[in-house]
Amino acid sequence: MITTILKLENIKCRGCANTIKNGLLKIEGVKQAEVNVKESEVTVTYKDDDILNIIKKKLSRLGYPEAGNNSIGSKAKSFVSCAIGKLNS
Repeated sequence: MITTILKLENIKCRGCANTIKNGLLKIEGVKQAEVNVKESEVTVTYKDDDILNIIKKKLSRLGYPEAGNNSIGSKAKSFVSCAIGKLNS
């Protein structure tokens, strides 16, 4: 197992954290995902290196790209993801 900490953009609240965690746990090979809202980080434990790129793409599609890769589109996606996360909590 590999554990990686990723610094992300656009994490605002527990709704964001719920969306991130639920989205990552749907990826085959991801064993654990924990979000630190205060630090804007996600700690992910996964099976092998090939999964890391899938994780990053999923995060970006949800509106939470790696730090330094933000855009207006990502910000807009994160607001939708956040709302969904709040509804599903």
